[in-house]
Amino acid sequence: MSEPQSPWQVVEEWLPGNDEPERPQMNLSTVSITGEPDARTVLLSEWDSQGFYFHTDALSRKAAAIVANPAVALTFLWPGFTKQLVVQGRAEVAPAPEIAAAYQARSPFLQQLAWQNTFEFAQLPDDERRDRWATFTEAHTDGASEPIFSQPETWIGFLVRPTRMTFWSSGSDAPSRRVEYRATSGGWTVAYLPG
Repeated sequence: MSEPQSPWQVVEEWLPGNDEPERPQMNLSTVSITGEPDARTVLLSEWDSQGFYFHTDALSRKAAAIVANPAVALTFLWPGFTKQLVVQGRAEVAPAPEIAAAYQARSPFLQQLAWQNTFEFAQLPDDERRDRWATFTEAHTDGASEPIFSQPETWIGFLVRPTRMTFWSSGSDAPSRRVEYRATSGGWTVAYLPG
């Protein structure tokens, strides 16, 4: 068995580069303030040898959960259930320049969503939500072809530093393959697990 010594070699093969516009979705699992598991789908903003980055509202439930307990898991699932990557690690607030760059890289729709995706906005009837959305867009267009939004103060980013990465791939002519990498002080250990 000859797997790469670093899981980042596999990540590089499996995930799109940071300069590719389409960002993959991942399931973010956290532990709530009351100790219950919680999960939701978020976009992977980027990744590097430090870990995986995602961005959200600092006032969100997931941000509160991470502040209370930074242990998280990320799950990437490929269409047709052909591959899966599960990342376990600890989340920390990303550096300010990275947070700003991620906001600038978002589409105008997602930039506006960062402003309006609040608890109060969610309570409004659909018609009023559409009207307020259109009004907000108009107020930030100011003659430009697309609206221009500054970064809201509540925009935050998290870096998930992995302690364990498990790569699963299906097999058509053999059982599926699960390879687990665990971070140690000397690098990564590799283990082969039942599919």
